[in-house]
Amino acid sequence: MIDTVYLHPLTLVAGPQLVDGAAVRLGGSMVYAREFALVMRREGAAVQRVLCTADTVADAIARLPDSVADDAAQQWSNLAKVHPPLQLGNRTIRLDQPQIMGILNVTPDSFSDGGQHEAPDAARARASAMLEAGAAIIDIGGESTRPGAAATFEDEEIRRVLPAIEFCAGMGAAISLDTRRAGVVAAGLAAGAHVINDVSALRYDPRSIDLVAGAGCPVVLMHAPGAGEDLHAGGHYADVVSDVFDFLKAARARALAAGIAEDRIILDPGIGFGKSLAENLALVNALPLFHALGSPLLLGASRKRMIGALSAEEDADRRLAGSIALAIRGMDAGVQLVRVHDVAETVQARNVWRGVKDAALTDFSQLAMI
Repeated sequence: MIDTVYLHPLTLVAGPQLVDGAAVRLGGSMVYAREFALVMRREGAAVQRVLCTADTVADAIARLPDSVADDAAQQWSNLAKVHPPLQLGNRTIRLDQPQIMGILNVTPDSFSDGGQHEAPDAARARASAMLEAGAAIIDIGGESTRPGAAATFEDEEIRRVLPAIEFCAGMGAAISLDTRRAGVVAAGLAAGAHVINDVSALRYDPRSIDLVAGAGCPVVLMHAPGAGEDLHAGGHYADVVSDVFDFLKAARARALAAGIAEDRIILDPGIGFGKSLAENLALVNALPLFHALGSPLLLGASRKRMIGALSAEEDADRRLAGSIALAIRGMDAGVQLVRVHDVAETVQARNVWRGVKDAALTDFSQLAMI
């Protein structure tokens, strides 16, 4: 008999002062939660659900079986965990507000902009524009991971990404390298990359986890059901939210056991990877839960197929509005990093979001005093 537990933030409030301080700041972000659902599952099926607040959660945890009580207590502590800034080269990336990660695909076949930035001059111009628009990090990828994409050989991926890493380093950018191959990891870090963004959560190439641990660099661990060439294979879930949570929890534990420092781990629920529209929507709605894992969160939903499915199957390059809607949804959930194609537009949306949040957090009007 296997029991698991999940602590879902439910009711989000504009600021703690509006509820007399009875709210939890999620992941050190600008988002606060007042009510929570403590859910216990047994053999994959929900058997208990208790609604609680910060004042009653300790009693709810105390009534859980010993097998899950410690985990629930750790999740409660993790929800309020404040994450230190990322020091990436000369850039300090604070995680107390949403930061924008700009996508630079130097591939001929990416799902949304394949081939547009493959040439060095085009890639350099794209990177420069994203930095000028306010991207905190440039995420460079040399392999398409769309469904049905052809396999990319390691030496070819290296050939694609190294020039981009080098000219981004020359610009003083904070650089993330989107790869799942150890040879690319080693070459990219040597060329100036600061973060490894592994869509296989360090499972695809068994050499990668030790390389990342030895380098001491931050790493993004993303959920994808497939461990081999096809990351989208095997996407069958009893409950997609709980299953993805459990996957990321295990991936985080493996990274820690391999010597990767806790403050170097970032988690990504993998929107669009081996998931149906309904499953993607469930994950988006459950994003606040993933703060209970104790690591900063990354959301990568830009131009994804789910937007087309919800909007008359618009082509990938016509999904800007839907991408911003999902980015804002992530910000509302306290996600620290938002990975996007359209940096300038998302930065503007973030800045307006930030202004609204600042106003709410400093509003000590009579409404808050009644």
